[in-house]
Amino acid sequence: MKPIYIPKRDFDRVRHIDRQRAWRARLFADMCRINTLYMIQTAGSGHIGSSFSSLDMATWIYLHELSLGDGIEHAYFSSKGHDCPGLYSVLMACGLLSFDLIHGLRRLDHLPGHPDVGTPGIVANTGSLGMGISKAKGMVHADRLQGQNGRRVFVMLGDGELQEGQIWESLASAVYSGMWEITAIVDRNRIQSDTWVDLTSPQGSIEDRFRACGWRVESVDGHDFTALESVFAAVAEEREVPQVIIAETRKGNGVEKFVHTVAPSEDIPYAYHSGALSQVDYDHALRELRERVVSLFAEAGAEAPQFLTGPGKEPVVSAVNIQRLLPAYEKSLVELGDEIEEVVVLDADLKYDCGLGAFANRFPERFFECGIAEQDMVSRAGAMALKGLLPVVHSFACFLTTRANENIYNNATERSRIIYTGWLAGLIPAAPGHSHQGVRDIAALTGIPGLDLVAPSCVAEIPMALNYAAKVTSGSTYLRMTSMPTSVPYALPESYVFTRGRGCELVSGSDVVLTAYGPIMLAQAFKAAELLAKDGILAKVMNMPWLNVIDEGWLKKQTEGATCVVTIDDHYVDGGQGCRIAASLIRSGLSFERGVHLLGVNEIPACGQPQEVLEHHRLDGASIASVVKKVVKGA
Repeated sequence: MKPIYIPKRDFDRVRHIDRQRAWRARLFADMCRINTLYMIQTAGSGHIGSSFSSLDMATWIYLHELSLGDGIEHAYFSSKGHDCPGLYSVLMACGLLSFDLIHGLRRLDHLPGHPDVGTPGIVANTGSLGMGISKAKGMVHADRLQGQNGRRVFVMLGDGELQEGQIWESLASAVYSGMWEITAIVDRNRIQSDTWVDLTSPQGSIEDRFRACGWRVESVDGHDFTALESVFAAVAEEREVPQVIIAETRKGNGVEKFVHTVAPSEDIPYAYHSGALSQVDYDHALRELRERVVSLFAEAGAEAPQFLTGPGKEPVVSAVNIQRLLPAYEKSLVELGDEIEEVVVLDADLKYDCGLGAFANRFPERFFECGIAEQDMVSRAGAMALKGLLPVVHSFACFLTTRANENIYNNATERSRIIYTGWLAGLIPAAPGHSHQGVRDIAALTGIPGLDLVAPSCVAEIPMALNYAAKVTSGSTYLRMTSMPTSVPYALPESYVFTRGRGCELVSGSDVVLTAYGPIMLAQAFKAAELLAKDGILAKVMNMPWLNVIDEGWLKKQTEGATCVVTIDDHYVDGGQGCRIAASLIRSGLSFERGVHLLGVNEIPACGQPQEVLEHHRLDGASIASVVKKVVKGA
């Protein structure tokens, strides 16, 4: 069955059905679930479980708590972020977001994968988790200064998110400032991305912890609309302190198959955290939701809603030599653990996204799940290293290198040896949006003493990089890893030796030199070289895996005689590898007839599908070739 959605006119009909508010909200929410699934299936990715667990509450808030179009309009935003497909469906159903955008989740210039203020109806961006209450406090400060007294701010938190320290830093001052305008809602579905919250980092009684900071605490079944009506009415009367509603929910609620059925003591991954559904699962979910929606319309004596199909997915372009770095890393890490008993692995709630399942199964006593607490994880690793262990620390690059930057520096001042592995590095995948695109990690880490930054170019280079980090260097290493399966149209030379500060030639050429690192940009450089060759321009493509270390004598030999050098960064140009290469060439006394040109990201990275985002930033092969042709011809 093709993905289907319900048009806005049927949501408008629901709002006028002569039934109790709770009854209408229940129907409205299930219709939004159908549209949420449509968006995720059409996009090919998105977060189902988190959207479905919070959707009933988001529906109630938008229908009955925000006073939309009625004097002071209150504000709602999500701090946890993964629920945005569900939030978009509510915004569209309420007429706050163009309904045509339903076909554009995670597409360029449409709906980003995580909330962004460039989208109508979104009042704050998500980023690294834990920022929500702090942002709510800032909104209240601004409202009071600007005379918008009485404007309430609702913020949705995840229960796994409560592992972030900023949440607890933000509580006391909200009470001290009497911020009764804030109502936080904790979506307590008890599951984070990998498994149960209590198996990751137990939070104890979160009710008591909020109360200890002076917050008013209420509890509710987050799927009982009558109970939601009562609890929101109760907190609306509060005029002294901020409130938190602890909502007991089920991740994936609304489709029984999406609800985690294993015992809370079983560490079995939740299957519907992210990603599009199989056809079988989609058909099953749609059938369950559709039957319930049609039944409720019939109960009200109303005509059933329309179920429409969209334009469908664009055809997938076949690619050659697809390589997956994640399973290769997972295998190499286990082999390293077999060889070196001091190796320990730390994770921040991304065990499967970072390829750690096999290590955790083989060496459970040497695997440490730290939860959504990157700073705590990195400082733990530092102490382990001081005691003679070799910690390998994991998270997404965007969180590990920035959220825990001071902790990484502190570890460096202790001159210990740690391996940091940052996944989801670079511009691609771009579907999650800028909060998850790791395009500033090189700049964040490059000045830390004793830390080498390395970006493997392909599967074959992963064991080389790990071997260097674990056995060769006495300092620390950051491994910059690409998460997305990628077409790799090149191969490392048979004579290649992984040597600090050096790379290798992948394509021969005498006119220009293209430098890049990692499989995404090297593939684009390779494609550019093919296109340039058709115009008689011979481009040498260099794999440069060392991001902050350059053997200047070697680089001088590789670039002498070229008309120009073009560096390609999978990162912001500012602070990227290109800046270091350019400085090295200046120190070497080299000059090029057409100069040194730095390509990379020059603005907040766009959200969308890989090819359209590469083209947007002019980092696709064709755009790179076009730039080089203009440079060579002096245009």
